[in-house]
Amino acid sequence: MWPFRRSCTPLRNTSHSASGRRTPNGGWNWWRGKIVEAAPSSVRNSVLAARIAGFLVGYVDERDLGYVTGADGGFQLGPRTVRLPDAAFISKERAGGLEGSVFGGAPDLAVEVISESETPRDVLDKARAYLDAGAQMVWTVYPDAQVVDVYRRSADGGMIVDTIGADGTLSGLPALPGFTLPLADLFR
Repeated sequence: MWPFRRSCTPLRNTSHSASGRRTPNGGWNWWRGKIVEAAPSSVRNSVLAARIAGFLVGYVDERDLGYVTGADGGFQLGPRTVRLPDAAFISKERAGGLEGSVFGGAPDLAVEVISESETPRDVLDKARAYLDAGAQMVWTVYPDAQVVDVYRRSADGGMIVDTIGADGTLSGLPALPGFTLPLADLFR
């Protein structure tokens, strides 16, 4: 079994254009100046991430709101941090074009499908990193429990987490007003 992450040598004199390369066995993120290799997703997690991206694409493209990325879409969250969420939405205004290998900032919405090997601390760190970099919302999807935790910033700068159960419906607010996704459709 792959470990969730493995730290490698810190990057030195590496251009940002290297961000987003994939290794043969999985992917990596650039986290606080270190390459963090992620194990390949399980088949179920990969299918759920693709299903979410599909629902997002249908909504976003019809309204010409921006761009939806899959698991190889990179976002530079800081000078030494690039993350590759399982799916994401970034508005046209924030995207700044489609040049380069990573978007120059956080997505409006980041989606992470959580594997069994990820600790609660790993999940919290991911959500906080996206929100601190300017994301409006983060969805962390738990396939076994069939729930999604929705992270947002509170008015005082703290973090709000709402858990949506299998019979609930995700809302795109504030990142995608009007978007809804019944979890029954996701976990079918």
